[in-house]
Amino acid sequence: MGRTVMVFAAGSRGDVQPFLSLGRALARRGDVVRLLASTRYRHLVTTAGLEFQPLAADPADIIASVEGQELLAGRNNPVSFIRGMSRILGPRIRSVLDQTRAAAEGADLILAPSFGFVGLHLSQYLRVPHVVVHFQPSQPTGKFPHPFTPAARLFGPLGNRLSYDIIDLGTWLAFRESINAWRRESLDLPALPPRATLVEARRAPVLCAFSPTIVPPPPDWGPNVHVTGFWHHEQPLWNPPHRLRSFLDNGPAPVYVGFGSMKTADPLATDRIVRAALRRAGLRGVLAGDPATSEDDMLVVDDTPHDWLFPQMAAVVHHGGAGTTASALRAGVPSLVCPFFGDQIFWGTRIHRLRAGPAPLPTARLTVPVLTRRLIALTSNTTHIDVTRRLGSTLRAENGAVHARRVLDTITEVASDRDRRDMRPY
Repeated sequence: MGRTVMVFAAGSRGDVQPFLSLGRALARRGDVVRLLASTRYRHLVTTAGLEFQPLAADPADIIASVEGQELLAGRNNPVSFIRGMSRILGPRIRSVLDQTRAAAEGADLILAPSFGFVGLHLSQYLRVPHVVVHFQPSQPTGKFPHPFTPAARLFGPLGNRLSYDIIDLGTWLAFRESINAWRRESLDLPALPPRATLVEARRAPVLCAFSPTIVPPPPDWGPNVHVTGFWHHEQPLWNPPHRLRSFLDNGPAPVYVGFGSMKTADPLATDRIVRAALRRAGLRGVLAGDPATSEDDMLVVDDTPHDWLFPQMAAVVHHGGAGTTASALRAGVPSLVCPFFGDQIFWGTRIHRLRAGPAPLPTARLTVPVLTRRLIALTSNTTHIDVTRRLGSTLRAENGAVHARRVLDTITEVASDRDRRDMRPY
Protein backbone atom coordinates (compact mmCIF):
# COMPACT_ATOMS: atom_id res chain seq x y z
CA MET A 1 0.00 0.00 0.00
CA GLY A 2 1.35 3.41 -1.01
CA ARG A 3 2.06 6.44 1.12
CA THR A 4 0.18 9.70 1.29
CA VAL A 5 2.72 12.39 0.43
CA MET A 6 1.96 16.04 1.13
CA VAL A 7 3.91 18.55 -0.98
CA PHE A 8 4.13 22.22 -0.02
CA ALA A 9 4.51 23.94 -3.43
CA ALA A 10 4.09 27.61 -2.54
CA GLY A 11 5.73 29.43 -5.42
CA SER A 12 5.54 30.31 -9.08
CA ARG A 13 4.93 27.92 -11.95
CA GLY A 14 8.67 27.24 -12.04
CA ASP A 15 8.39 25.91 -8.48
CA VAL A 16 5.22 23.91 -9.08
CA GLN A 17 6.17 22.06 -12.28
CA PRO A 18 9.15 20.14 -10.83
CA PHE A 19 6.88 18.88 -8.07
CA LEU A 20 4.48 17.62 -10.75
CA SER A 21 7.31 15.53 -12.18
CA LEU A 22 8.18 14.07 -8.78
CA GLY A 23 4.51 13.64 -7.92
CA ARG A 24 3.87 11.60 -11.04
CA ALA A 25 6.92 9.43 -10.32
CA LEU A 26 5.56 8.80 -6.81
CA ALA A 27 2.02 8.16 -8.06
CA ARG A 28 3.29 5.54 -10.49
CA ARG A 29 4.58 3.50 -7.55
CA GLY A 30 1.19 3.72 -5.83
CA ASP A 31 1.54 6.83 -3.63
CA VAL A 32 -1.20 9.39 -3.18
CA VAL A 33 0.36 12.81 -3.77
CA ARG A 34 -1.35 15.89 -2.38
CA LEU A 35 0.00 19.18 -3.73
CA LEU A 36 -0.65 22.46 -1.92
CA ALA A 37 -0.29 25.31 -4.42
CA SER A 38 -1.84 28.55 -5.63
CA THR A 39 -5.32 28.16 -7.09
CA ARG A 40 -4.07 29.28 -10.52
CA TYR A 41 -2.23 25.94 -10.80
CA ARG A 42 -5.24 23.74 -10.06
CA HIS A 43 -5.55 22.57 -13.67
CA LEU A 44 -1.82 21.79 -13.94
CA VAL A 45 -1.94 19.68 -10.80
CA THR A 46 -5.13 17.76 -11.55
CA THR A 47 -4.10 17.16 -15.17
CA ALA A 48 -0.96 15.50 -13.81
CA GLY A 49 -3.23 13.12 -11.83
CA LEU A 50 -2.38 14.54 -8.41
CA GLU A 51 -4.59 15.76 -5.58
CA PHE A 52 -4.86 19.53 -5.36
CA GLN A 53 -5.14 21.62 -2.22
CA PRO A 54 -5.60 25.39 -2.70
CA LEU A 55 -3.28 27.96 -1.18
CA ALA A 56 -4.61 31.49 -0.82
CA ALA A 57 -1.29 33.30 -1.32
CA ASP A 58 -0.52 33.70 -5.03
CA PRO A 59 3.12 34.54 -5.81
CA ALA A 60 2.31 35.99 -9.22
CA ASP A 61 -0.20 38.41 -7.68
CA ILE A 62 2.29 39.31 -4.95
CA ILE A 63 5.04 40.08 -7.48
CA ALA A 64 2.64 42.20 -9.54
CA SER A 65 1.53 44.20 -6.48
CA VAL A 66 3.04 47.49 -5.36
CA GLU A 67 4.66 45.68 -2.42
CA GLY A 68 6.08 43.05 -4.76
CA GLN A 69 7.62 45.66 -7.03
CA GLU A 70 9.18 47.33 -3.99
CA LEU A 71 10.62 43.94 -3.04
CA LEU A 72 12.16 43.59 -6.50
CA ALA A 73 13.60 47.10 -6.18
CA GLY A 74 15.61 45.89 -3.18
CA ARG A 75 17.39 43.46 -5.54
CA ASN A 76 19.96 41.37 -3.73
CA ASN A 77 20.12 43.08 -0.36
CA PRO A 78 19.20 40.11 1.87
CA VAL A 79 18.07 42.32 4.78
CA SER A 80 15.74 44.30 2.51
CA PHE A 81 14.50 41.09 0.94
CA ILE A 82 13.67 39.45 4.28
CA ARG A 83 11.98 42.61 5.56
CA GLY A 84 10.00 42.89 2.35
CA MET A 85 8.87 39.27 2.55
CA SER A 86 7.83 39.79 6.17
CA ARG A 87 5.84 42.88 5.24
CA ILE A 88 4.10 41.16 2.32
CA LEU A 89 3.46 37.75 3.87
CA GLY A 90 2.91 38.88 7.46
CA PRO A 91 -0.85 39.48 7.10
CA ARG A 92 -1.25 36.23 5.13
CA ILE A 93 1.02 33.91 7.08
CA ARG A 94 -1.54 32.50 9.51
CA SER A 95 -4.01 31.54 6.80
CA VAL A 96 -1.18 29.94 4.79
CA LEU A 97 -0.07 27.95 7.82
CA ASP A 98 -3.63 26.81 8.60
CA GLN A 99 -4.15 25.68 5.01
CA THR A 100 -0.84 23.84 5.16
CA ARG A 101 -1.81 21.96 8.30
CA ALA A 102 -5.17 21.00 6.81
CA ALA A 103 -3.48 19.71 3.64
CA ALA A 104 -1.01 17.66 5.71
CA GLU A 105 -3.60 15.78 7.79
CA GLY A 106 -3.19 12.04 7.26
CA ALA A 107 0.11 12.35 5.38
CA ASP A 108 2.89 9.79 5.82
CA LEU A 109 5.60 12.03 4.39
CA ILE A 110 6.04 15.80 4.09
CA LEU A 111 8.00 17.52 1.31
CA ALA A 112 8.61 21.24 1.70
CA PRO A 113 11.19 23.94 0.98
CA SER A 114 13.22 25.34 3.86
CA PHE A 115 11.22 28.59 4.05
CA GLY A 116 9.82 28.91 7.57
CA PHE A 117 10.84 25.28 8.26
CA VAL A 118 7.26 24.24 7.53
CA GLY A 119 8.25 20.60 7.06
CA LEU A 120 9.84 20.46 10.52
CA HIS A 121 6.70 21.75 12.25
CA LEU A 122 4.39 19.37 10.39
CA SER A 123 6.77 16.47 10.99
CA GLN A 124 6.66 17.06 14.74
CA TYR A 125 2.88 17.50 14.67
CA LEU A 126 2.14 14.35 12.66
CA ARG A 127 5.18 12.33 13.80
CA VAL A 128 6.11 11.46 10.24
CA PRO A 129 9.33 12.08 8.29
CA HIS A 130 9.88 15.28 6.38
CA VAL A 131 12.26 16.07 3.54
CA VAL A 132 13.54 19.52 2.61
CA VAL A 133 13.48 20.39 -1.11
CA HIS A 134 15.92 22.85 -2.66
CA PHE A 135 15.52 24.15 -6.21
CA GLN A 136 18.76 26.09 -5.83
CA PRO A 137 21.80 25.14 -3.70
CA SER A 138 20.73 26.31 -0.23
CA GLN A 139 22.63 23.85 1.98
CA PRO A 140 25.52 25.44 3.92
CA THR A 141 28.91 25.09 2.28
CA GLY A 142 32.21 26.89 2.24
CA LYS A 143 32.44 26.43 -1.54
CA PHE A 144 30.05 29.22 -2.53
CA PRO A 145 27.63 31.60 -0.77
CA HIS A 146 23.88 31.32 -0.51
CA PRO A 147 22.40 32.30 -3.90
CA PHE A 148 20.63 35.24 -2.24
CA THR A 149 23.92 36.69 -0.87
CA PRO A 150 26.50 36.54 -3.69
CA ALA A 151 28.66 39.26 -2.07
CA ALA A 152 29.52 36.90 0.80
CA ARG A 153 32.02 35.27 -1.55
CA LEU A 154 34.36 38.20 -0.83
CA PHE A 155 34.88 36.85 2.71
CA GLY A 156 36.02 33.39 1.68
CA PRO A 157 34.78 30.00 2.92
CA LEU A 158 33.71 31.31 6.34
CA GLY A 159 31.69 34.11 4.77
CA ASN A 160 30.13 31.61 2.39
CA ARG A 161 29.00 29.36 5.25
CA LEU A 162 27.71 32.25 7.35
CA SER A 163 25.60 33.50 4.45
CA TYR A 164 23.31 30.47 4.85
CA ASP A 165 22.79 31.27 8.53
CA ILE A 166 21.99 34.86 7.62
CA ILE A 167 19.24 33.80 5.24
CA ASP A 168 17.81 30.92 7.28
CA LEU A 169 17.97 32.60 10.68
CA GLY A 170 16.90 35.95 9.27
CA THR A 171 13.83 34.42 7.65
CA TRP A 172 12.98 32.45 10.80
CA LEU A 173 13.28 35.54 13.01
CA ALA A 174 11.06 37.53 10.64
CA PHE A 175 8.23 34.99 10.98
CA ARG A 176 9.07 33.34 14.31
CA GLU A 177 6.35 35.06 16.33
CA SER A 178 3.57 34.07 13.93
CA ILE A 179 4.86 30.53 13.42
CA ASN A 180 5.38 29.86 17.12
CA ALA A 181 1.87 31.13 17.86
CA TRP A 182 0.59 28.70 15.22
CA ARG A 183 2.61 25.87 16.76
CA ARG A 184 1.09 26.50 20.20
CA GLU A 185 -2.49 27.19 19.11
CA SER A 186 -2.96 24.86 16.13
CA LEU A 187 -0.36 22.11 16.48
CA ASP A 188 -0.25 21.87 20.29
CA LEU A 189 3.54 22.11 20.14
CA PRO A 190 5.90 24.29 22.16
CA ALA A 191 7.60 27.33 20.66
CA LEU A 192 11.02 26.81 19.08
CA PRO A 193 14.11 28.92 19.82
CA PRO A 194 16.04 30.20 16.77
CA ARG A 195 19.31 28.28 16.97
CA ALA A 196 17.73 24.98 17.99
CA THR A 197 15.31 25.35 15.07
CA LEU A 198 18.16 25.77 12.63
CA VAL A 199 20.12 22.80 14.01
CA GLU A 200 17.11 20.51 13.97
CA ALA A 201 15.97 21.60 10.50
CA ARG A 202 19.39 20.92 9.00
CA ARG A 203 19.38 17.33 10.21
CA ALA A 204 16.57 16.52 7.81
CA PRO A 205 17.13 14.74 4.50
CA VAL A 206 17.50 17.17 1.59
CA LEU A 207 16.54 16.68 -2.04
CA CYS A 208 18.36 19.06 -4.40
CA ALA A 209 16.27 19.21 -7.56
CA PHE A 210 19.09 20.24 -9.86
CA SER A 211 21.74 18.44 -11.83
CA PRO A 212 25.17 17.52 -10.43
CA THR A 213 26.48 18.33 -13.92
CA ILE A 214 25.40 21.97 -13.45
CA VAL A 215 26.13 22.26 -9.71
CA PRO A 216 28.61 19.59 -8.56
CA PRO A 217 27.93 18.74 -4.88
CA PRO A 218 30.49 20.45 -2.62
CA PRO A 219 32.61 18.04 -0.55
CA ASP A 220 31.33 19.50 2.74
CA TRP A 221 27.70 18.56 2.11
CA GLY A 222 26.70 15.69 4.38
CA PRO A 223 25.20 12.31 3.46
CA ASN A 224 21.70 13.69 4.12
CA VAL A 225 21.99 15.87 0.97
CA HIS A 226 20.98 14.22 -2.31
CA VAL A 227 21.57 15.99 -5.65
CA THR A 228 19.11 14.15 -7.85
CA GLY A 229 19.10 15.95 -11.19
CA PHE A 230 16.42 18.34 -12.44
CA TRP A 231 12.82 17.19 -12.05
CA HIS A 232 11.57 17.66 -15.59
CA HIS A 233 7.81 17.62 -16.04
CA GLU A 234 6.80 16.13 -19.37
CA GLN A 235 3.91 18.16 -20.73
CA PRO A 236 0.95 16.45 -22.41
CA LEU A 237 1.16 16.34 -26.21
CA TRP A 238 0.79 19.95 -27.33
CA ASN A 239 -0.29 21.16 -30.75
CA PRO A 240 1.12 24.60 -31.54
CA PRO A 241 -1.16 27.24 -33.05
CA HIS A 242 -0.84 27.58 -36.83
CA ARG A 243 0.58 31.09 -36.44
CA LEU A 244 3.47 29.83 -34.30
CA ARG A 245 4.17 26.83 -36.51
CA SER A 246 4.18 29.03 -39.61
CA PHE A 247 6.50 31.59 -38.02
CA LEU A 248 9.02 28.92 -37.07
CA ASP A 249 8.89 27.29 -40.51
CA ASN A 250 9.36 30.48 -42.49
CA GLY A 251 12.68 31.86 -41.36
CA PRO A 252 15.81 31.19 -39.33
CA ALA A 253 15.49 29.98 -35.77
CA PRO A 254 14.43 32.91 -33.57
CA VAL A 255 15.49 33.92 -30.07
CA TYR A 256 12.99 33.52 -27.25
CA VAL A 257 12.72 36.39 -24.75
CA GLY A 258 10.56 36.06 -21.65
CA PHE A 259 10.90 36.83 -17.96
CA GLY A 260 8.29 34.53 -16.44
CA SER A 261 6.32 36.14 -13.63
CA MET A 262 8.93 38.90 -13.25
CA LYS A 263 8.12 42.44 -14.36
CA THR A 264 10.45 45.36 -14.95
CA ALA A 265 9.60 48.84 -13.66
CA ASP A 266 8.51 49.85 -17.19
CA PRO A 267 7.42 46.79 -19.19
CA LEU A 268 6.61 48.80 -22.34
CA ALA A 269 10.07 50.36 -22.40
CA THR A 270 11.64 46.95 -21.85
CA ASP A 271 9.64 45.55 -24.76
CA ARG A 272 10.89 48.34 -27.03
CA ILE A 273 14.49 47.69 -25.98
CA VAL A 274 14.17 43.96 -26.64
CA ARG A 275 12.70 44.39 -30.11
CA ALA A 276 15.20 47.03 -31.12
CA ALA A 277 18.15 44.97 -29.90
CA LEU A 278 16.96 41.83 -31.68
CA ARG A 279 16.65 43.76 -34.93
CA ARG A 280 20.07 45.36 -34.57
CA ALA A 281 21.51 41.88 -34.02
CA GLY A 282 19.72 40.64 -37.15
CA LEU A 283 17.55 38.20 -35.21
CA ARG A 284 13.90 37.24 -35.22
CA GLY A 285 12.15 36.95 -31.88
CA VAL A 286 9.52 34.91 -30.07
CA LEU A 287 8.46 37.07 -27.14
CA ALA A 288 6.32 36.28 -24.12
CA GLY A 289 3.41 38.67 -23.82
CA ASP A 290 0.28 39.83 -25.61
CA PRO A 291 -0.08 38.09 -29.01
CA ALA A 292 -1.87 41.16 -30.37
CA THR A 293 1.46 43.03 -30.34
CA SER A 294 3.11 40.65 -32.81
CA GLU A 295 4.98 41.99 -35.85
CA ASP A 296 6.35 40.32 -38.96
CA ASP A 297 9.70 39.52 -37.32
CA MET A 298 8.48 39.38 -33.71
CA LEU A 299 5.90 36.77 -32.76
CA VAL A 300 4.42 37.30 -29.31
CA VAL A 301 3.02 34.24 -27.56
CA ASP A 302 1.14 33.64 -24.34
CA ASP A 303 1.48 30.46 -22.29
CA THR A 304 3.61 28.08 -24.41
CA PRO A 305 5.33 24.93 -23.07
CA HIS A 306 9.05 25.55 -22.77
CA ASP A 307 9.94 21.92 -23.41
CA TRP A 308 8.26 22.19 -26.84
CA LEU A 309 9.42 25.71 -27.72
CA PHE A 310 13.01 26.01 -26.49
CA PRO A 311 14.57 23.24 -28.64
CA GLN A 312 13.42 25.18 -31.71
CA MET A 313 15.07 28.43 -30.66
CA ALA A 314 18.52 29.69 -31.57
CA ALA A 315 18.86 30.86 -27.97
CA VAL A 316 16.83 31.86 -24.93
CA VAL A 317 16.82 35.13 -22.96
CA HIS A 318 15.16 34.71 -19.57
CA HIS A 319 15.10 35.84 -15.94
CA GLY A 320 17.14 32.96 -14.54
CA GLY A 321 14.50 31.15 -12.53
CA ALA A 322 15.58 27.61 -11.67
CA GLY A 323 12.86 25.99 -13.78
CA THR A 324 13.43 28.10 -16.88
CA THR A 325 17.19 27.67 -16.55
CA ALA A 326 16.75 23.90 -16.44
CA SER A 327 14.45 23.93 -19.48
CA ALA A 328 16.88 26.00 -21.54
CA LEU A 329 19.86 23.84 -20.61
CA ARG A 330 17.93 20.65 -21.28
CA ALA A 331 16.91 22.00 -24.70
CA GLY A 332 20.59 22.37 -25.58
CA VAL A 333 20.45 26.06 -26.54
CA PRO A 334 22.53 28.97 -25.17
CA SER A 335 21.03 31.27 -22.54
CA LEU A 336 21.36 34.90 -21.57
CA VAL A 337 20.04 35.51 -18.06
CA CYS A 338 18.62 38.93 -17.18
CA PRO A 339 18.20 38.50 -13.42
CA PHE A 340 15.86 40.43 -11.16
CA PHE A 341 16.65 39.12 -7.68
CA GLY A 342 17.20 36.06 -5.50
CA ASP A 343 18.82 32.98 -7.00
CA GLN A 344 18.55 34.31 -10.56
CA ILE A 345 22.02 35.88 -10.43
CA PHE A 346 23.42 32.54 -9.25
CA TRP A 347 21.95 30.67 -12.22
CA GLY A 348 23.05 33.37 -14.67
CA THR A 349 26.59 33.26 -13.31
CA ARG A 350 26.58 29.46 -13.37
CA ILE A 351 25.54 29.42 -17.04
CA HIS A 352 28.34 31.84 -17.87
CA ARG A 353 30.96 29.82 -15.97
CA LEU A 354 29.85 26.68 -17.77
CA ARG A 355 30.35 28.66 -21.03
CA ALA A 356 26.71 28.02 -21.92
CA GLY A 357 26.04 31.73 -22.42
CA PRO A 358 27.42 35.24 -21.92
CA ALA A 359 27.68 37.01 -18.58
CA PRO A 360 24.30 37.82 -17.01
CA LEU A 361 22.75 41.18 -17.86
CA PRO A 362 20.63 42.51 -14.95
CA THR A 363 17.34 43.98 -16.10
CA ALA A 364 18.27 47.27 -14.44
CA ARG A 365 21.08 47.64 -17.02
CA LEU A 366 19.07 46.75 -20.13
CA THR A 367 19.82 49.14 -22.98
CA VAL A 368 19.63 48.59 -26.73
CA PRO A 369 23.43 48.70 -27.34
CA VAL A 370 24.30 46.43 -24.40
CA LEU A 371 21.58 43.89 -25.16
CA THR A 372 22.53 43.90 -28.85
CA ARG A 373 26.11 42.96 -28.01
CA ARG A 374 24.99 40.17 -25.68
CA LEU A 375 22.57 38.80 -28.29
CA ILE A 376 25.32 38.66 -30.91
CA ALA A 377 27.61 36.84 -28.47
CA LEU A 378 24.76 34.54 -27.45
CA THR A 379 23.97 33.37 -30.97
CA SER A 380 27.35 33.47 -32.72
CA ASN A 381 29.79 32.11 -30.13
CA THR A 382 30.48 28.53 -31.19
CA THR A 383 31.65 27.63 -27.68
CA HIS A 384 28.23 28.50 -26.23
CA ILE A 385 26.54 26.45 -28.93
CA ASP A 386 28.81 23.40 -28.55
CA VAL A 387 28.71 23.43 -24.74
CA THR A 388 24.94 23.67 -24.54
CA ARG A 389 24.47 20.84 -27.01
CA ARG A 390 26.64 18.57 -24.85
CA LEU A 391 24.93 19.69 -21.65
CA GLY A 392 21.51 19.19 -23.17
CA SER A 393 22.35 15.62 -24.16
CA THR A 394 23.60 14.88 -20.62
CA LEU A 395 20.58 16.43 -18.90
CA ARG A 396 18.07 14.67 -21.14
CA ALA A 397 19.62 11.36 -20.08
CA GLU A 398 19.10 12.15 -16.39
CA ASN A 399 15.91 11.20 -14.60
CA GLY A 400 15.99 13.33 -11.49
CA ALA A 401 12.44 12.59 -10.41
CA VAL A 402 13.02 8.81 -10.40
CA HIS A 403 16.28 9.29 -8.50
CA ALA A 404 14.44 11.44 -5.94
CA ARG A 405 11.73 8.80 -5.61
CA ARG A 406 14.34 6.17 -4.79
CA VAL A 407 15.82 8.44 -2.12
CA LEU A 408 12.35 8.95 -0.61
CA ASP A 409 11.74 5.20 -0.59
CA THR A 410 14.93 4.71 1.41
CA ILE A 411 14.01 7.49 3.83
CA THR A 412 10.59 5.97 4.44
CA GLU A 413 12.10 2.54 5.06
CA VAL A 414 14.59 3.97 7.57
CA ALA A 415 11.84 5.85 9.43
CA SER A 416 10.68 2.80 11.42
CA ASP A 417 7.75 2.71 13.80
CA ARG A 418 10.16 3.13 16.70
CA ASP A 419 11.67 6.24 15.10
CA ARG A 420 8.21 7.76 14.67
CA ARG A 421 7.24 7.08 18.29
CA ASP A 422 10.48 8.64 19.48
CA MET A 423 10.01 11.88 17.54
CA ARG A 424 9.59 14.60 20.15
CA PRO A 425 9.30 18.36 19.75
CA TYR A 426 11.41 20.67 21.87
